[in-house]
Parts: sequence; C-alpha cells; structure tokens
Amino acid sequence: MAAAISTSEWRTRGATFSIDSLAFEHEVFVVDSASPDTTPLLLLHGFPTSSWDFTGVFDTLCLDRRVITLDLLGFGFSSKPKTFSYSLIEQADVVIEAMKRAKISRAHVWAHDMGTSVATELCAREQRGTLPFELASLVLSNGSVHIDMASLTIGQRVLKSRLGPVFARLNSARTFKAQLKRVFAIAPSEQELQSMWELASREDGLLRFPQIISYTEERTRFERRWIGALERLRVPTLVAWGERDPVAVKAIAEQLTREIPGARMETWPELGHYPHVESPARVLATVRPFLREHDVKAHRP
Repeated sequence: MAAAISTSEWRTRGATFSIDSLAFEHEVFVVDSASPDTTPLLLLHGFPTSSWDFTGVFDTLCLDRRVITLDLLGFGFSSKPKTFSYSLIEQADVVIEAMKRAKISRAHVWAHDMGTSVATELCAREQRGTLPFELASLVLSNGSVHIDMASLTIGQRVLKSRLGPVFARLNSARTFKAQLKRVFAIAPSEQELQSMWELASREDGLLRFPQIISYTEERTRFERRWIGALERLRVPTLVAWGERDPVAVKAIAEQLTREIPGARMETWPELGHYPHVESPARVLATVRPFLREHDVKAHRP
C-alpha cells in the first residue's frame, strides 16, 4: 500500500531550523503536528532513509497526541554536510536541540533501525541526568543495537569498506531500490521506493553514506555505554519487531527484551525490516495502545 503523503507534501508540513548551539551551522528538517495535549511522541528514523518513513502512520498517531519527527543530519530534507562526524552521539545532540526548540519536557520515543541507537544514547543521558526531557516510554523497532548479531546487507558491507566512496558514487536509483527491496517482507510500491530514493539522493546524499555508515562501528565502541543504559532502564519499553527482517534479526529483539527490565516484546511474523511502511495499520494496532497505556505520568520514587 503506497503511503498517502508524497515527499513534496511532507516537505510542506515541516520546517527547518539552524543548529547554532553546536560547533556547526546546518539546517535540520522537523515536522511537528503540535496537535492534542497528550504526552508527545518523538519518532526517530533509520538508515538510509528519513522521517518520511513514518508518513503511513503519522496522521493516525496525531489523532491521539502531538507528534514530532525530524530528518537526522545527512538524511532527507536536512543538510548533508561533507565535514561532519555523523556520530550517533552528535545525532542525539541534534534530536535534543529539536526537542528544546519544541519546548517538550516529556515524551514517548519510537525509534527504528539507526534511530534505535540514537535512542540508546538518549537513555544513557537520561540515567546521567543530562537529558533535558523525560522519557515517558520507549518503542524499539528493527534496529541492530547488538551489531554482532546483525546480518548486514552486501551494500552496507561495501559502504564500510575502502570501496565505499566509489560504490556510493556509482549508486543509481535502480541499485538503491533493488537493495532496499531485499529487506522488506511485503514488497514496497514503486511510489514508496521512488520517495525513498529521492530523499536519500538529494543534495549528494549518497556520497555521505560511507561517512554515515560508520555509526555501525560506534555500536561496538560504545556497547557498554548503550547496552548498559538499557540494562538499567526504568522506562516502560516495547520491543516491536518485524520477524522477517534479514538484517536486524528476531534474535536481537529477544536479546533486548531479556536485557531491558520489564520490557514487553511484540512481533509481526509477516513483516520485515520496515514494519511501519509495510503494514501501517498492523503496526499501529500494537503501538498506539502501548503509548496510551503510558500517557499518565507515573509517580517517581
């Protein structure tokens, strides 16, 4: 089922702001529904796509609450600078700046793919008392937080190699779409693939892929910071997973559920790496009740 929102319409729904609190100035694209006064929801996208991935679920989520999402640097309608580390830690800084500007003090977080690693950095800061907003709940979907358990695609492995810059430069719409289709269990429409390609390739975005993919190495380097944060997490957590994901395999979901205190696991046997794109209604039927359950602010000891 094709997403109802085109890339051009998605752009009109958002706005950009300039990051000026860090050591650079780049534009960050944010969509903020500024709708119902329930606990807001922050959506974090993955690699190599963008916040547009959530268009199939966005409007329905907005019926319940304010929803905010953004394109991380290097993705979608945000800047794609040549000189940026693309560290997950600095991407977390971008997220925090967006939340500060939105004046959000408490929020649910739903993260997918690379976004799950950004979310674990938010959890690490929450435990250190440096996160400027409270985590109401956490939803983790199909992310290779345990990188040693993941099965990277051929394209990802080439991007990580010395041939990465050459491969990125030679990448075409045809090869990009073919690689992306392999991680879906329910085949995406041509419109969906074209939208993902447009957003990934705009402003030389493909040339940034070899730099961005280094985040997979950070997952190993900062494993104890991030997995340790999950092991000590005291936030209601839903591990929501497409079982037919060939990259972030189901075993990762099971491991996360064991590690995170009180975590609940829900899986979709028929879905793959992009469950919210493949079957928005199926995914919403799982995630929306979980968010509602944790809208009321819990009393902290």
